[in-house]
Amino acid sequence: MHRRVFVRSGALALVTMGLSPSFLRRTAFGLELPRAAKGKVLICLFQRGAADALNVVVPFGDAEYFRLRPNIAIPRPARSAGENGSIDLDGFFGLHPALSPLAPLWKRGILAPIHAVGSPSATRSHFDAQDYMESGTPDVKGTRDGWLNRYLATCDTCEAGAAKSPFRAVAMTPQTPRILQGPSPAVAMNSLDAFTVRSAGGMVERLEALYRTGSADLVHATGAETFDAVKMLREANPQRYQPEHGAEYPRSEFGQRLRQIAQLIKAGVGLEVAFADVGGWDTHVNQGGATGQLANRLGDFARSIAALVTDLGDRMDDVVILTMSEFGRMARQNGNGGTDHGHAGSMFAIGGSVRGGRVLGRWPGLAREQLYEGRDLALTTDFRTVFGEVVRTHLGAPSAAPLFPGFANAASVGLFG
Repeated sequence: MHRRVFVRSGALALVTMGLSPSFLRRTAFGLELPRAAKGKVLICLFQRGAADALNVVVPFGDAEYFRLRPNIAIPRPARSAGENGSIDLDGFFGLHPALSPLAPLWKRGILAPIHAVGSPSATRSHFDAQDYMESGTPDVKGTRDGWLNRYLATCDTCEAGAAKSPFRAVAMTPQTPRILQGPSPAVAMNSLDAFTVRSAGGMVERLEALYRTGSADLVHATGAETFDAVKMLREANPQRYQPEHGAEYPRSEFGQRLRQIAQLIKAGVGLEVAFADVGGWDTHVNQGGATGQLANRLGDFARSIAALVTDLGDRMDDVVILTMSEFGRMARQNGNGGTDHGHAGSMFAIGGSVRGGRVLGRWPGLAREQLYEGRDLALTTDFRTVFGEVVRTHLGAPSAAPLFPGFANAASVGLFG
């Protein structure tokens, strides 16, 4: 094959193995990416479509909740076996019954729900709200990078002795998500198998020899660093991975993405930030209550996270899992048995260092005069407050200010310590 055609074909092959084009561009200019020292890990899980916070973390202690949702409200905590009520947390809030796999994490004190949290933007557009949450700049559409990428760029030396790794930031997504876009390298892949298995037939070996001995092609530096990354995964041998401690991941796409994040953490390849997302939360029609559409989605979500926590075992002391969704849903159910786009939502923070067993955030109430614009759960905690607390306290960033331009609030919701 002619050398230039071979190089072009090789570059395309590398993209199909899982390296995003943005990663290839960024690593093509001589960045050194050795292994990183062991340290803290942040796993961000995005529920795309606007998860219904009021049926996820149920305010059964607020009588208005049942008035607003006569057909889809989650019943009060069960008083006898067989009842399908919410899981009582503190006498006022409960978990949706489909989230029962997370209940042991609450009892262990490593799960902290955060209520009435989200973006101060008034938008009810999925696209805009997701962009604002991932860029970290509500109502500013011109931001080019994501807040997690800004963390990577401004905190290259937060941990003493830490070096950059090809797998410092990994998204288990087909393309680099908005939250990780920017100048710092990040890898996006559909799966670890797609990253490693497609070396069959010696193509990768031939490409490696070409890149390492070739001359002035633009992709030469990219090739060397890319193959270093491939070799790191080969050493980790993801095809033979077995979850530990009896963890059983759902066979769903989301469950398998979390399984592979656990693989990367335990492989010691220098993972610091991981990202995965899951859709299907836009429940305008037939949302259901304790059972139904939302319950099915929550069940897979909870089983996947519970399996990840079980699999990681003691490693959870160094891991924080943070869930998020672009906004919540309208407090009152609609005429189609669902809920329309709302305002404030909820998050979960899970980790060995998380001061859990408490529902965090100030509850605004659901009376009409307490609702945002008379219809939605009001915002009492800006999502940047939560993100900032996590990067400062868990990841060790000296300041969250560079991550969230124009946001000077250095307060916390009390996630740690």
